[in-house]
Amino acid sequence: MSIFDGRRIPADQLNMDWEGIRRGAYSDRYFWNGMTILTRLAQEGYCFAGTSTILEAQGIHDYSHVHTGDMVVEMQWFPRRKPFTVVAGVDVAIAILQRCCGEWDGDRFIPAGDSLEILAVQDGTLAPYEGNPQEITPVLKVRGPYRHFAILETPTLGVLTRASRIATNTYYLIKAARGKPVLFFPARFDLPATQAIDGYAYFIGVQRYNRDFGAQTVPFVSTPAQASFWGGQAGGTVAHAMIACFLGDTTELMLQFARIMPPAVPRIALVDFHNDCVTTSLQVAKAFFARYRQAIESGDAEGAQRYKLYGVRPDTGGELRDRSLSHLPDDPALYGVSPALIRTLRDALDNAWKDWDLPGEWRERAGEYCRQVKIVATGGFNLQRIQQFEEQGVPVDIYGVGSSFFSNSSVEGTVTDFTADVVRVKIGDRWIHMAKEGRRACDNPELQRVEDPL
Repeated sequence: MSIFDGRRIPADQLNMDWEGIRRGAYSDRYFWNGMTILTRLAQEGYCFAGTSTILEAQGIHDYSHVHTGDMVVEMQWFPRRKPFTVVAGVDVAIAILQRCCGEWDGDRFIPAGDSLEILAVQDGTLAPYEGNPQEITPVLKVRGPYRHFAILETPTLGVLTRASRIATNTYYLIKAARGKPVLFFPARFDLPATQAIDGYAYFIGVQRYNRDFGAQTVPFVSTPAQASFWGGQAGGTVAHAMIACFLGDTTELMLQFARIMPPAVPRIALVDFHNDCVTTSLQVAKAFFARYRQAIESGDAEGAQRYKLYGVRPDTGGELRDRSLSHLPDDPALYGVSPALIRTLRDALDNAWKDWDLPGEWRERAGEYCRQVKIVATGGFNLQRIQQFEEQGVPVDIYGVGSSFFSNSSVEGTVTDFTADVVRVKIGDRWIHMAKEGRRACDNPELQRVEDPL
């Protein structure tokens, strides 16, 4: 469930390996060991035979009747990213608990998900953290026999950590971009099996930013899988490989793209194939405007839409300096998609129409056409680089970001790892504090009881 639509993702949509999760294939082995021990003790009817200084300190001296194997616990899941985490992956964690909680009787799995009491926040909730591990914000709480869900700690932590990291990184990337669209381009660095949850986490980050800042930033993903959980559409234009198939003629490729692809697909030209973004952009813009003008003059509204150049995308490698900057002294700051390249490209686009042979009534329209061509900057962008561009007023309209969505760096402050702790156990009718030193049960008013199975 997200705070934006009030709905949860159906478990059947998740395409999870439920059998593997139930058998512990995705769990740290020490959790499997613990489950095995507790199950055996439950079968033997074992009662606790040790000494509990924690219970003694709470005035409980008779605990020899406690059946350790059937211990009912309260466990809480929480992140520790300052100043807050944008939470995502909660529905997946709930589905894992509901579908994979239980025990094996030989080859027969006996489900016990119905016996769990689950309290959870909604995806998109903020979980603040100020640095005190005893003052955390739990996003998920579970109460039930520990042996039934012990092995589920690893996969539930995994989905919460990964999804929340991407959602939070997305939030900060868009904030750095001052609300400009940040395209989700990490599929080539990802596993096919995780694209759906990753794209959903990105969507949650975008929605949270829009809510907090009253914005309408549009989410943009590049694969259908990334859009599958939230009903979006994948988008994109062409790859460098396609330019090679057109023998290096970017303009001809884009003209064929415009002719064949539906008009609703934005026409964004990839312009760095020859390391001459300005020249290539001007060639494409001139050719497109000629077709655009022809369509307008013939009353072909759809044709005009087909040849509306939405944007150009420089993707220059960091080891190259674009030819348009070759007249400048050599400087590392000029390499790759640099502020100087973007400014030069913007100026060239804005003034391209001045060199076109146009009748007077078309010159103003041509100027407007060129000024509306957007610049989509890609290639090595991260939070710090976007902040730098925005602080310098570099005229980027849209950023494309890849692996930085996955950033988990203590240096950059992007660590979003989750932790789960047993914090209380049930002795008779009483809930007793039973957390490791430095931890305690914490409350979160955003927690809601999960009543129905996903």
